[in-house]
Amino acid sequence: MKISKTVKYGLGGVALLVAFFAGDGTMRAYLESTPGATAAKAMETTYRPGFELKDLDGKLRNANEWNGQVMVVNFWATWCPPCRKEMPAFIELQDKYGGLGLQFVGIALDDARKVEDFVDTMGVEYPVLVGQEDATAASDAYGNRLGALPYTAVVDREGTIVKTYRGEVSKASIEKLINRLL
Repeated sequence: MKISKTVKYGLGGVALLVAFFAGDGTMRAYLESTPGATAAKAMETTYRPGFELKDLDGKLRNANEWNGQVMVVNFWATWCPPCRKEMPAFIELQDKYGGLGLQFVGIALDDARKVEDFVDTMGVEYPVLVGQEDATAASDAYGNRLGALPYTAVVDREGTIVKTYRGEVSKASIEKLINRLL
């Protein structure tokens, strides 16, 4: 029986929320024990997949726009509490390191109107792309086979995925990696 991507992401999201609210390391243990962890880990050291998605102005954006930069690709949704929690750190890191060649790219698996309201409220200045099926396909291509949100991939200047994070990533953890790559 084939499960639709919408159902897969919904079930994955429910499982993540249960683990998130359980606390005490349950979330990290859940994320590291699922079959999807293998797919995410396998993406590390591979060349990043391309994508073409619309931004909030309706302009088609391509992953190649950020070639030569350290790129942090973050898959998220407005309804996802850990996604919302990590966003201020991403905004701060983009402001701090953008001039040195860092580019965050948010890919929202959500309704464009909700995303636009959210990024306006949060003050997100980096590119935010939106989509449903296309964004889901991009997330899958980056190794997020079970649809965990948030899901973040860090790409070096040569286009190699050097690290993936399933679930919320701490500012200290990602900043340490960014500093190494810049």
